[in-house]
Amino acid sequence: MSSPRHIMSEFEAIPQMDLAAQYAAIGDEIREAVTRVMASQRFVLGNEGAALESEIAELCGVTHGVGVASGTDALILALRSVGVAAGDEVILPPFTFVATGSAVSALGAGPVFADIEPDSFNISAAEIAKRITPRTRAIIVVHLYGLSADMDAIRDAAKGSAIPIVEDNAQAIGATYKGKPTGALGDVACISFYPTKNLGAYGDAGMIVTNSAEMDTRLRTLRNHGQSSRYSSVEPGWNSRLDEIQAAVLRAKLRYLREWERARRSLAAMYSKILAPVESVRTPQIPAGYEHVFHQYTIRVPRRDELQKFLSERNIGSAVYYPVPLHLQPIYAKLAHPKGTFPHAERAAEEAVSLPMFPELRPEQVQRVAETIAEFYSR
Repeated sequence: MSSPRHIMSEFEAIPQMDLAAQYAAIGDEIREAVTRVMASQRFVLGNEGAALESEIAELCGVTHGVGVASGTDALILALRSVGVAAGDEVILPPFTFVATGSAVSALGAGPVFADIEPDSFNISAAEIAKRITPRTRAIIVVHLYGLSADMDAIRDAAKGSAIPIVEDNAQAIGATYKGKPTGALGDVACISFYPTKNLGAYGDAGMIVTNSAEMDTRLRTLRNHGQSSRYSSVEPGWNSRLDEIQAAVLRAKLRYLREWERARRSLAAMYSKILAPVESVRTPQIPAGYEHVFHQYTIRVPRRDELQKFLSERNIGSAVYYPVPLHLQPIYAKLAHPKGTFPHAERAAEEAVSLPMFPELRPEQVQRVAETIAEFYSR
């Protein structure tokens, strides 16, 4: 017999995300990790950060990891490390968080948008190929919602151009593409450890991973005021260092990442099974050879905003990520991309909704969410 706290009520709130449930499960280990740092009195560029760099690099199947202060900083420094400068062009998808574009703008370069594939929400290789020019200095590939982009096709699109590929791996740490982990699929990859990510810190934190020893050395200089050694700055840099407390928290959580991924996949499979008969709902597609980590379980539906209201009235959380594509954001109005320029991104922005998804979500909660959606579309 289930314990009383697991008996579902039609009025019980189901949040879209619940970090408190995670802390309740591993809080003792988190507190131990923080106490360890406090006792060491080493708060920046210490043993915890160095250990995490090695552990994340190993997870991503590469040789180097460089901890930085945030996922956004990771993008900026990675772009700088591959040579992006003012006046250059960087190709990226318009259906992503604004940080992907603002990192380009921060270096004085120009974002060049390429539309997405409607089945995956990820950037289209064919659209990339159309937009490569002599000024293109990098391509940013975002592995959205936990699913890798089609990297073979993207590399083919850039073949012969020697354009560096930067992975925005903020949402897909642990995912794989044809047996290879995201983070090892381009020239350099950027990870966000924002608290809501599958592997989240208790504040801002990020990392850059690469197989290039030269890039590793440059990134360590860039993140620390451009210093190649103490008080010797060789170029303009940033103050962007992953602090020891965040590194220790992340190391404690990293031990559970695979377990959490399995839970997410199981919950996603349950959603997809229950929602399969609902004709109005398009569930996430996982191509053969891909391993999705379901940072979000995102469906495409008509009347999305009405559905969200219906769910909310029944105490069910949901989220709409990226309701305004980058090319329609005020920050990029000067690029003069009218509505209709990138139709797949625009349609995704109108149809996509992310359902409750976190490892501690219970099967009966998934069932209630999915059945409520089925009820909405049966009316």
